Amino acid sequence: MSGEQVCCASAQLPAKAASDDKVFTTPSAVLVLDGASAFRPAPVSASTYADQLGRHLAAQLTNTPDTDLRTALGEAIAQTACDLNLRRGDSPSSTVAMVRVCTDHVDGLVLGDSPIVFPHGQLADHRIDALELPQRQQYRQRLASGTGYDQHHRRLLHELQDQQAQWRNRAGGYWIAEADPEAANHALTISHPIDTTPWSVLATDGAFNTIEYLNLNDWPRIARHGPRELEALLDYCRSWEANHDPHGHHLPRSKQHDDKAIAVARRS
Repeated sequence: MSGEQVCCASAQLPAKAASDDKVFTTPSAVLVLDGASAFRPAPVSASTYADQLGRHLAAQLTNTPDTDLRTALGEAIAQTACDLNLRRGDSPSSTVAMVRVCTDHVDGLVLGDSPIVFPHGQLADHRIDALELPQRQQYRQRLASGTGYDQHHRRLLHELQDQQAQWRNRAGGYWIAEADPEAANHALTISHPIDTTPWSVLATDGAFNTIEYLNLNDWPRIARHGPRELEALLDYCRSWEANHDPHGHHLPRSKQHDDKAIAVARRS
């Protein structure tokens, strides 16, 4: 099934070591992860969790490139939880976006809100937003009205995290990589013919949302970017956030700057 080589260009802001976002590559796949802190104190950081998960996943796709993507993700979640001594509900979590280039098709998988853009459309997981939790609506409305990132905003975020914890990795809620490998069975997947899929773009929400808002989303053009152009794109987004929307009035978001990662996968 596999056999095609993938060429990857990527950028991160801040750099990988200082970021909760992670990018990994294998000979035939590109992976993007966005780590999130545990709802309660945990023995490891979101960055450590996402890095370990990404390493296990990349190793699996290198050693067994034809494996089912959901199966590979489930095994990587289990290995990471074991390595870091994590328990369900007391663990950091991470989104996962994967693209794998095969001989006659391109596979995509997303778990959580790090989307993949293909020439034919997007593969995106909106299940956490579909919960329409009142605290999320309230903090966005407050930011749009000009309140900024005040103490009440921080209190709403804390309440929102408590509510999200009640819906995480359960039927009717949303699914994310954490300590329970069952979450991998609920990842969204797609396959496209290779002849019509010369490229794909993977991004964390910190990059994707600002790119979309600023109408910088000429994805076929972005798919031709190299690392320097991708880095410039992320720099522009961060500069706009700092200088034109420092209080989240125009683009309501949980904090002024989220970590940003973007990767382009092309056939070699």
